[in-house]
Amino acid sequence: MARIEKDFLGEKELPDNAYYGVQTLRGRENFHITGIPMSAEPYFVKAFGYVKKAAALANRDLGVLDARVADAIVGACDRLIAGEMCDQFVTDFIQGGAGTSTNMNANEVIANLALESLGHRKGEYQYVNPNDHVNYGQSTNDIYPTAFRLALILRLASYMDALRRLQDAFYAKGKTFEKVLKMGRTHLQDAVPMSLGQEFHGWGTTIGEEVSRIAEVRQLLHEINLGATAIGTSVTAAPGYPELVTGYLSELTGTRFILAGDLVEATSDTGAYVQLSGVLKRTSAKLTKICNDIRLLASGPRCGFNEINLPQMQPGSSIMPGKVNPVIPEVVNQTSFLVIGLDLTVTLAASAGQLQLNVMEPVITFALFTSIFTMENAVNSLRVNCVQGISANVEHAREMVLNSLGIVTVLKPTLGYKQCAEIAREGYETGKSLHQIVVSERGLMTQAQWDEVFSFENLISPQSE
Repeated sequence: MARIEKDFLGEKELPDNAYYGVQTLRGRENFHITGIPMSAEPYFVKAFGYVKKAAALANRDLGVLDARVADAIVGACDRLIAGEMCDQFVTDFIQGGAGTSTNMNANEVIANLALESLGHRKGEYQYVNPNDHVNYGQSTNDIYPTAFRLALILRLASYMDALRRLQDAFYAKGKTFEKVLKMGRTHLQDAVPMSLGQEFHGWGTTIGEEVSRIAEVRQLLHEINLGATAIGTSVTAAPGYPELVTGYLSELTGTRFILAGDLVEATSDTGAYVQLSGVLKRTSAKLTKICNDIRLLASGPRCGFNEINLPQMQPGSSIMPGKVNPVIPEVVNQTSFLVIGLDLTVTLAASAGQLQLNVMEPVITFALFTSIFTMENAVNSLRVNCVQGISANVEHAREMVLNSLGIVTVLKPTLGYKQCAEIAREGYETGKSLHQIVVSERGLMTQAQWDEVFSFENLISPQSE
C-alpha cells in the first residue's frame, strides 16, 4: 500500500503506513550523512511535541487557527510527548537547510496524526496542512532552536544525575579508605603522605564542581526566540504570539522560558551552545585526569604502584595469559577525547553563521547530543563497573610510604630544610631508610618522638609545633 504526495517540486510515493510526508522523504533521500536519525534522541522528538502544542494553543487563542484543527494538532502532539511515533522521525541529524527537514518531519507526522483523529486519511492536507496549520506563524529558524534547547535541558537533567551518582560513589570510597595511608605524588615523584580516602574524596569534589557548572550554563538555554519566525521580525505570526506561545511552553513543560529581548540577534546567536560545549569539554578533561590517576594507582600488579585493585572485567590479552587491563577507565578516556573533539566542531559551526541565521545548527545538535549521551553512558559505566568495586592494598601502600624519602618533609619543622635535604640525599645514595639515618645512626630523634611524628594522624594532617 502506498500513497502519492506532492509538493512544488513534484510528486513522491510514500508507504501508506508512514506518518511523515513528501518533504520529510526528500530530506531522508538527500542526507545520508551519519546514518543516525532524529529518533535516536527521544527528548528531541518530545521537545518538538511540546513546541508544536504550545504553538497550536497560542494560535487557537489568537483566533488564527480553527479550534477543531488546533485540538486535533494538540492531541497529535500529546502522542509525541508521550513517547509515541519516534520511529517516524527519520531525518538524519546532520542536514542542509538549517533543520528544515526535521521541522517538516515533525509538521507532517503531527498533521497526519491529526487527520486520522478527525476521520481523514493520511495526506489529505486540505483538512490539516503541515505548513499552513501545524507550522502556522512559525519557521524552522525559531522552532528548531527552541526544541533543541528544550531537549538539551531534558537530556542534561539525566546527565547531571549520572554525575551526582559518580560523585557519591567517590565520596563513599573516600569514607571507606579514610584510614588507608599512602604516598602523595607530584611530578610523578614521592611527595608527602596522605590517605587514600582524601584522594577519592577529592575526585568526588571535582565532579561536584562540574554539576554546578552545568547547572549554570543550562540557564542560558531558557532564553528562546520562539515567535521570531524567519529572521526575528515575527513575519506571519499573529500580534502577541511570541509572548503567548512562550508562556504556553513554560506552562506545558514546567520549565520557565524567557523570550529573548532581541529576536533578530537571538535567531542567529549560538553562543549558549559554545558555552555548554565548553563545560562538557571541561568535565571531559577532569574525567580524563581522574581515569589516568586510577590507571596509575592500579598499575602492576607486581611492577607498578599497585595501591588499588580494579574490578576484573575481562581477559586483557590474546597472547599474555592472566593479564587484566583497566578497560573501564580506558573507555572513559576515549569518550572524553571524543567530546573534546566535538567541542571544536561546535566552535567552528557557531562561528560559521552568516547574517541573520546560522545554518550549521544541525551539526551543533548532533555534536552536543552525542557528547552528552556518550559521556552519560561513560560516567555510569565508570561508577558501576569500576569505582564501586575498587579495593585498596592497604599494607603495600603503607610500606611504600614508610620506605619513601619523601616523608623527610614531615621532619622539616623539627630538623630544618638543610639537614633534611642532607638526610634525603644520604638515603638516596646509600639506600638507607630515614629511620635508620635519623634514629639509629644520628640519634636526631628518639623512637618515641619518631612514632609521634609519623603517626597516621600526623602524616595525613600534620601539625607543626
